[in-house]
Amino acid sequence: MKYQDINAKMTDAWCKSGWEWGKPITHEEYEKVQSGEWNVRLTPTKYVPHEWFGELQGKRVLGLASGGGQQIPVFSALGAECTVLDYSESQCESERMVAKREGYRVNIIRADMSQRLPFDDHTFDLIFHPVSNCYVEEVKPIFKECFRVLNKGGILLCGLDNGFAYIFDETESHIKYKLPFNPLKDSKVYEDSIKNDWGIAFSHTLEEQIGGQLQAGFILTDLYEDTSGEGVLHEHNVPTFLATRAVK
Repeated sequence: MKYQDINAKMTDAWCKSGWEWGKPITHEEYEKVQSGEWNVRLTPTKYVPHEWFGELQGKRVLGLASGGGQQIPVFSALGAECTVLDYSESQCESERMVAKREGYRVNIIRADMSQRLPFDDHTFDLIFHPVSNCYVEEVKPIFKECFRVLNKGGILLCGLDNGFAYIFDETESHIKYKLPFNPLKDSKVYEDSIKNDWGIAFSHTLEEQIGGQLQAGFILTDLYEDTSGEGVLHEHNVPTFLATRAVK
């Protein structure tokens, strides 16, 4: 089985067990968005500044690996024309459920973001890409594809894992693994990943992730760091995530 398929099945299982990132927004939350009260996250705890988006009314938005019925309903309520691409059937189904409940249209595509994106050049005005490329071995092709499908002046918003947390054991108290963390190249790491239901995750450097955006042609305009929201590293305010805003 391809690691992408393992991750899709793992995400489905996480959703069934009540995973935070698989819980769709409620009808009451959707109504609040319509009255101007809204926030979304690219990383575990911090909200994305509203000024990062600009005006969303009429904009064509792609939620890249952004299924789950959390962010796309917000953008739809704000007047955007939304498409969501996710490889988890559970996450796609949550999008269908919220859209049907609230009565808006959304284009839902179940696809693997590690492959060429199924869109024409210059299709979107904004891509919202929460933390997820840690489940893809090679991230630079993703940024190239984002550049391709965005219009000139289009915005790429990314949530990124900086890779630091991968060196620790489950308690985040002892160093256990070497970087890069790659289960496909280390049988022990693969065994631990399957045993602990982590999915097949990969550490990525800032050189790969910010450098990858720049090499794809993007201009970086802003960023912020964030913690995981729980655990020892969070309690010590160690940033293990970052969010970036880049423009084509």
